[in-house]
Amino acid sequence: MIEVGPVRGAPVGRFVLRVAAWLPAAFLVWYLAGPLLTWPIALLTSAVTRVALADVVQAVEQHGHVLTIVSTLKTTLGTTGKAGVISVDVNTLLYSFGLPMLAALILAARQSHPVRRLILAYLVLAPFVTWGLVAEFLKHLVFDTSVAVAAQAGFSPLQREVIAFAYQFGTLILPTVAPAVFWVLTHRRFLESFATDEAQR
Repeated sequence: MIEVGPVRGAPVGRFVLRVAAWLPAAFLVWYLAGPLLTWPIALLTSAVTRVALADVVQAVEQHGHVLTIVSTLKTTLGTTGKAGVISVDVNTLLYSFGLPMLAALILAARQSHPVRRLILAYLVLAPFVTWGLVAEFLKHLVFDTSVAVAAQAGFSPLQREVIAFAYQFGTLILPTVAPAVFWVLTHRRFLESFATDEAQR
């Protein structure tokens, strides 16, 4: 657990201004460090696909902040008639944009051990980013390819529905909600200080 030192009441307005001040720098660092931040996520994505999708995925390759997930599904390449495999490029930035937002909130709160909190935030959110990446890959295989190619995966109608839900959840909900929940859970005393400050006015 992270130890929290004494908390002084802080007006909401000043906190919001501090968050706004940190956001540009946080997004800049997040974008420039994209390949470095993607590396552990690539390893996690590779591990997940090896365990859960070994029949469908043969490799996960990193190219900067983009992962190329190479499937085992075969297709015909254009007019050449040559056989190839389906590969899907997934952009980690689309699922990790909550990280700089969370970093700005953590730094603006001015609580103890900010670096430790940032590291913990990354470790907690990385699996949610992997969720989105894998779900997008599966969505592409099931819904964005030909019937003949999708049939090779052997997913049942129920599994197709689960993939659709996982993709929507991983795209629309997790990137924003997960960072917010993490920040609230790790800054409860800081949030309580707002209520105390208002009560004393």
